[in-house]
Amino acid sequence: MALNEHHYEIDTFWTGNRGTGTSGYKDYGRDHSVTAVGLPTLLGSADRPFHGDPDRWNPELLLLTALSQCHMLSYLHVAVMNGVVITRYQDKATGTMLLNPDGSGQFQSATLHPLISVADPATLELALGLHAEASRKCFIARSVNFPVHHEPGVLAPTQD
Repeated sequence: MALNEHHYEIDTFWTGNRGTGTSGYKDYGRDHSVTAVGLPTLLGSADRPFHGDPDRWNPELLLLTALSQCHMLSYLHVAVMNGVVITRYQDKATGTMLLNPDGSGQFQSATLHPLISVADPATLELALGLHAEASRKCFIARSVNFPVHHEPGVLAPTQD
């Protein structure tokens, strides 16, 4: 395997057979589990409008989660490389999906709302500007075919 090539493997197991399989659109559950070696099992389903279980993760939430996590990890890396010490980071990501008349659908966009705190207030402007570089480095954002917007902000300082 080349050093610049990385492989990932998961197993997805459908657990929604209610006894008659896919005999009808409403006759089967959308529940499933996702496993990867050494990790806890992820319980998934479809989104509620698609007959899924609202207490489980759905693919749309997981896509948005992957975008948010990837940006955060890219951002923290870029901050280190630029000498900016980030002390807090949180994001409230949002996404918009469009359903088509033929039953297909796709995400139209996602917007990340990363909020940060910095150790040195003099680096705040640089820190906010680093989101653009992090976006260019994020593996997941570079892999999707819809725009991923960023609306960064600043967290209020906390008493430690």
